[in-house]
Amino acid sequence: MLKPPQWGYWCECWTEDLTEQWVPALLASFDAYSAPQADRWVAVALRTISPALDADASDEAWEWLYEGRIETRRALLRAEPCTVSVTHAKTRITWMMRPVLFLPLAHRQAAELPACTYEFKPRPTKPRPTD
Repeated sequence: MLKPPQWGYWCECWTEDLTEQWVPALLASFDAYSAPQADRWVAVALRTISPALDADASDEAWEWLYEGRIETRRALLRAEPCTVSVTHAKTRITWMMRPVLFLPLAHRQAAELPACTYEFKPRPTKPRPTD
């Protein structure tokens, strides 16, 4: 039996080289089924990387954890997209969370994936052309 669509949040983590030598890169994505689950994904990541961040970026991370997180959750509960960013040296790390409707995939219900699935190889991120 096919499950009905379910509301949730699509979450992504991107990095961007502020010297513009590289295009932004998607590092991770996550499907959350509640606002607390979405903001917790960001909170866990920030707590994990904060010891490796420079002082300013670490301050940004902890400021969001202590002050901004509740407003992020409130916005998510209002079905508003949210972003959280920290800048470490010349790299900006941004987490984006937006409300979505997850649709069930009938062919993924206890079935083997098609053979062509295993032929897909992601391409590496290429540098942005310079002017």
